[in-house]
Amino acid sequence: MLDSVQDAWRLIEREIPPAAPAEKGLPLALCDGLVSTTAIHATGDSPPFDKSLMDGYAIRFDDYAAGRREFDILEEVTAGNTATRELTAGGTIRIMTGAPLPTGADCVIPVELVTSQTAITVTLDAPKARAEGNLARQGQAIRKGDLVLPAGTVLGPAQLGALAEMGVSSVLAIPRPSVSIVATGDELVPYEQVPGPGQIRNSNEIMLVTQARRAGAAPVQSTIARDTRADLMTAIREGLKSDFLVLSGGVSAGVLDLVPSVLAECGCEQVFHGCNVKPGKPIWFGRLTAERSPDGRPHWIFGLPGNPVSSMVCFELFVRMGIHRRRGIQPSQPLMHSARLTAPHVSRDSRPTYFPAVITPSEQGFLARPLAWQGSFDLQTVALANGFVLFETATERQAGEEVPTLILDR
Repeated sequence: MLDSVQDAWRLIEREIPPAAPAEKGLPLALCDGLVSTTAIHATGDSPPFDKSLMDGYAIRFDDYAAGRREFDILEEVTAGNTATRELTAGGTIRIMTGAPLPTGADCVIPVELVTSQTAITVTLDAPKARAEGNLARQGQAIRKGDLVLPAGTVLGPAQLGALAEMGVSSVLAIPRPSVSIVATGDELVPYEQVPGPGQIRNSNEIMLVTQARRAGAAPVQSTIARDTRADLMTAIREGLKSDFLVLSGGVSAGVLDLVPSVLAECGCEQVFHGCNVKPGKPIWFGRLTAERSPDGRPHWIFGLPGNPVSSMVCFELFVRMGIHRRRGIQPSQPLMHSARLTAPHVSRDSRPTYFPAVITPSEQGFLARPLAWQGSFDLQTVALANGFVLFETATERQAGEEVPTLILDR
């Protein structure tokens, strides 16, 4: 058994390299959350022309600086159109936000600063008017050929919008890794069904599928495997077609905890089994090397404890990191945030414990309120949490003490 979560992180980082990029560019609309693998440069200037940043009146600032307040309205320009004439002394062109700036204009006075107006003239009162005010010049944001995004950028809304502005329709990026989820146990029934005596609904499957999707992976299948070698063998062999196989249950020391031995029969090699953490002590991590894999590709396996909170915490601590490593995200380790306890708390377990809590921002930083959690079976309380406080030792802590926290992705 590993001494710490940090030891596990080091082994996961060692075992799982970033995936190769897709052989061809992926459509921009499918790239949310992916990591680009090449630098991308501007195909043109942004803005592509001088433009107004306000609804208002384009003028020559020298006219205004010389004391002129009444201007002759020459024409109106809306976004998507251009002026048909050059701006001359004493004249103004009514202009809309985003419209190209008329030749000769170097200032836009917002429409809110109009004091009077006729069909052919407008009076403006703008004490803060200045040259180049309320406009953007061509290339002010970026010039053709400049770097838009470096290789290794995680593509989110702003990045995808910036690429779309440049007319980029596809990107070389690392594709999402595939994940198969297998929940094990004779007691499990689909969550849509009414359990019989001794049975429980399979809550782990949908929970882990959702976590995998939020971690940026592509869940491709999920199933229940019974506690028999034959059923586990079938489910594991099918699951090993994915980049990652995540199993829930069957990794402890019970008579029917068959997962590690069946994985070995399938050619998988153990990297570690067990970690000094609560909940999640029986966590199992291993690999199926490319040399042993039927498809000639490497695969990685996480065996999570069956109790739902143990499964959830182990996914957040270990599986998410593995997925992020494969996706090329750095840093891949979970990000911890310091918070202050809002109430005293007694931790009685000697193992580092991830305890469900409500974590909220404040002017002084994050605040953490531990919940009345009953243990690794108690998913109902965790459903009210948005993170976990890490209590590293068994001790009593006072309100106001600083503690590390793991905030869940929502």
